[in-house]
Amino acid sequence: MSAAPDEATTAVPAPTLADLPLRDDLVGQVPYGAPQLDVPVRLNVNENPYPPSPRVRSQMADAVAQAAKTINRYPDREAWALRTDLAAYLGYGLGPANIWPANGSNEALTHLLLAFGGPGRTVMSLGPTYSMYPEYARDTHTAYVVEPRRDDYGLDADQVVAAAERHRPDVIMLANPNNPTGTRTPVAVLADICERVDALVVVDEAYQEFTEYPEDSALALLPSHPRLIVARTMSKAFALAGGRLGYLAATPAIVDACRIVRLPYHLSATTQAVARVALANAPELLGQVARLRAQIQQLQHWLRAQGLTVPQSEANFCLFGPFDDPHAVWQGLLDQGVLVRETGPAGFLRVCAGTPADMDAFKTALLTVLPEGASRELEGGAR
Repeated sequence: MSAAPDEATTAVPAPTLADLPLRDDLVGQVPYGAPQLDVPVRLNVNENPYPPSPRVRSQMADAVAQAAKTINRYPDREAWALRTDLAAYLGYGLGPANIWPANGSNEALTHLLLAFGGPGRTVMSLGPTYSMYPEYARDTHTAYVVEPRRDDYGLDADQVVAAAERHRPDVIMLANPNNPTGTRTPVAVLADICERVDALVVVDEAYQEFTEYPEDSALALLPSHPRLIVARTMSKAFALAGGRLGYLAATPAIVDACRIVRLPYHLSATTQAVARVALANAPELLGQVARLRAQIQQLQHWLRAQGLTVPQSEANFCLFGPFDDPHAVWQGLLDQGVLVRETGPAGFLRVCAGTPADMDAFKTALLTVLPEGASRELEGGAR
C-alpha cells in the first residue's frame, strides 16, 4: 500500500564512494580500463581491426539462435564441448581436462589466484608488465611483488630465479610476449625457470599468435613441468574481444582447482556458442595475423627512423618514445582522431597494429605532433 502524502519519506542524498564502508585497500583506487572513445582510429587496446566475415557472423548468429532455444536452462557449467575444441586448436597432445576457459584470460587468471593465492601468499612478476597482474593480486588478497626486467625488457633465467629466491613467491606471472613492451622470452629460458623454482609459473601468451614463430610456445613444456600454466585469449588474434573468452592450459589438477573457485555457470551459453564457431573458423579468423605482424614490424622501423626509441616487439603493438610529456603527445594524437595508449614505462606510449588506413592516419598525426614534424614529413612522409 502506498504511503499517504503526509506520510511520504524524505529523500536522502545518494552516498558517494567516500561515504561507504569500502575495503581499506580499495580506497583511492579507480576501475581498470583504457579510455573507450568514439574516434576514427582506435589503436589503444591491441584489438584485431578486422571483424569476422559476413559468413562467420552468420554462423555465430545461427549458433546464438540455437542456444536461445534453451536459454531458460543453465549452460553447461563445465563447457566441455568448448574445452574439447580449444584443446584441439592448441594441439600438443592436450585434451579438454587440460583446459580452463573463462570470461577472458583476466577471469581465468583471477581463478588461479583465488585457488593458489590469498592471505599470506605472494605473486611475483617482472616489470614493466601487464597492469592487471597487481589487480589480480589485490582482489584475491595476495601480496604482489615486482622485480625489474633487463634494460632491454628481456628476461634471463638467473634473474628470475634470483628474484624468486628473495621473495619466495607462490605464483610467478610472466607475460610472453610481454605487455606493454612486446619483448619475447625464449621457451628455453622459460624451461630453465620452471626447472629451478618451486612456484607455479604462469606464462601469459595472450599475443602468441602474433610472434614470428607461434608454434614455439610454452605449451610444449606442459608434460614435463606440472606446475606450469599457459594463459591464452581469443580477444586478440581471433578478433573476438567482444566475445570475452580466455583460457588456461595446465595439468588437470590445476584445472580442478580453478573449478573449485569459479562462480556457478560462469560462461554463458551464448559465449560458448560464439567461441566454438570462432574456433571452427580458425584459419579464416587468424587470416589477418600475418598481415598485422608485418604491419607492426614495419611500424617499428618507421618510428625508429623518426628518432624514437622502440623496444623490439613480437606482439601486435609496440612502445614508442620517450617523451618529456607523453600525455601531451597522446592528446595531440587524440585531437586528430587517433587514440593510442598511455602506459609505462615512464615517457612512452603504446600503439597497436591497425588497418593500412589506420597506420597512415597514425603516422600523419604523429608527424604533426613530434618536434620538427613538418620537416620530417617533407623528408619522408607517412609511408
